[in-house]
Amino acid sequence: MDAEKSFPSPSTQGPAEAGKRERTFDLSLPALIKGLDAAGRKFEERNAVCAISAQEVSFRLKARLIIDSRVTLFLDIPRTLILESPLRLVLSGAVVYVRFEEGNGKLQFVVVRLDRGFRLHPSGVPPA
Repeated sequence: MDAEKSFPSPSTQGPAEAGKRERTFDLSLPALIKGLDAAGRKFEERNAVCAISAQEVSFRLKARLIIDSRVTLFLDIPRTLILESPLRLVLSGAVVYVRFEEGNGKLQFVVVRLDRGFRLHPSGVPPA
């Protein structure tokens, strides 16, 4: 009897798929969000991030955005026990989800797929 035929090949779909899920942090970080709105006009809005992961960030915004809009986020990371001084994290990406939230001050809930690159600056550096 052939050993290869008698034993099924191991499956990696179960645990490996669960391991691929990225960790999302539900936290509120102050952010400056810049980009072009749905009408093609530049906007700049201060708000807070709702959640962030290695690949996506979500936030609420008054400016109207459409799918594939490009935005840049300037996140202010506060000083902590581990982090001696505050930092500014600069991220950019494309909008992948937009949902209008009625009764929430005419805000949109926006999800952005982040680009791979990012920049870290001391917090005192003004946004470009």
